[in-house]
Amino acid sequence: MATLKEIAKEARVSLSTVSRVLNDDPTISVKKETRHKILEIAEKLKYKTTRNRREKQENTFSFLAIYNHEQEIEVNDPYYLSIRYGLENRCKKLNINLISSYGWKEDINPGHIDGILLVGATPDKVFRQAKTISEYISCVDSDRFRHQADCTFTDLTEVSHNVIDFFMAQGYSRIGMIAGQDSDDVIDEREVAFLEYGQQKGVVSEEDIYRGDFSSYSGYTQAKDLLKKNIPQALFVASDSIAIGVLRAINEAGLSLPNDISLISVNDIPTAKFTFPPLSTFRIHSELMGVQAVNLLLDQIKEERNIPLILKTPAQLQLRGTTQPQSPAA
Repeated sequence: MATLKEIAKEARVSLSTVSRVLNDDPTISVKKETRHKILEIAEKLKYKTTRNRREKQENTFSFLAIYNHEQEIEVNDPYYLSIRYGLENRCKKLNINLISSYGWKEDINPGHIDGILLVGATPDKVFRQAKTISEYISCVDSDRFRHQADCTFTDLTEVSHNVIDFFMAQGYSRIGMIAGQDSDDVIDEREVAFLEYGQQKGVVSEEDIYRGDFSSYSGYTQAKDLLKKNIPQALFVASDSIAIGVLRAINEAGLSLPNDISLISVNDIPTAKFTFPPLSTFRIHSELMGVQAVNLLLDQIKEERNIPLILKTPAQLQLRGTTQPQSPAA
């Protein structure tokens, strides 16, 4: 989309002259030829005047939300449902028409879409397809494309590091992980960071990492496999939903949490307080991420901004019954 600066450069006039002509300033004194030239260039470059933008603001914007996970996952994992709730509520409040798609659909009509929200681990192919529809893109729950689009996310690499640091401070020398994966061609950031940082610290090996999807059933089956072998002293679990299944497998094995094995997961879903024992977990503000992703996308469009912005929401560790109490500071 053209800018005032581009029009001024091609017309060889000042930026203020272009602005006043396009905004129908009655006090400006400019030659008819100059005025006509500015308007002609603006039309050629498809510049939207203030009047055009005002008319658009009074009408309804249409955003496309592409969820890069199966819809059924939301039944088992309130985390994803919370993100969608944030997107939908914010769009409703701002009178934005929201179109939802689980994965890329070939029948998407680009003519009615002003901006795109990409939720979760977005494959490269989907990002490229989205760019063919709109230059305005806002990513939610991921910063993979931080140099090309706005991103609202929680730093899961930092979370993974914090888990390892916490367990090491408690004296554990062998830490395992039960990971999850949304997309076949994208390894979850938590798992990548956990393995790299854990190997650097000498407390993690690949044989102690088990990966399934983000369901409780997957957590249960992965934990059953892990418990058949030499059990790590502590476990990092990629989400609370997975951890619910892990807890069941550990309880069935007759092991005690946190005496036989400690566990920390991620998300702090409502049921995390009511598991047995209650889950120690990192609280992620997923609904807020959805809200702010919409705000950033709307800002892009209204301000014609092409510089990507990053919004990082914090994660707070909620210590409960699946970890040993912290030692008092010396």
